Amino acid sequence: MAAPPLSDWKPRLAAKARLRWDKVDERYMLVFPEAALMLNPTAAEVLKLCDGQRSVADIVAGLDERFADVDRAQIADHVHELLIRIHARGLLETGLDDATPRESEPT
Repeated sequence: MAAPPLSDWKPRLAAKARLRWDKVDERYMLVFPEAALMLNPTAAEVLKLCDGQRSVADIVAGLDERFADVDRAQIADHVHELLIRIHARGLLETGLDDATPRESEPT
């Protein structure tokens, strides 16, 4: 059975992951047991919208509205790449019963 299209996901952070503001570095971090990822501002904006209610298509549309000077295709590419990578680390749920196979990290 083929995996559902990424645009149908309704992503939310996994229970073990939290988005936190780091006062020292003045940037968002994605924290999870025993580790953290420092996020660039764009990645933080994407993950803030991952509430389990919005589809990936909705997230792209919202960012396209907010950042009208950026090409929508570029926004979609960035969103898709980020979500696939975060999902592959087990830090993002798809909202589709999470039977979606995780893509392996590049070697």
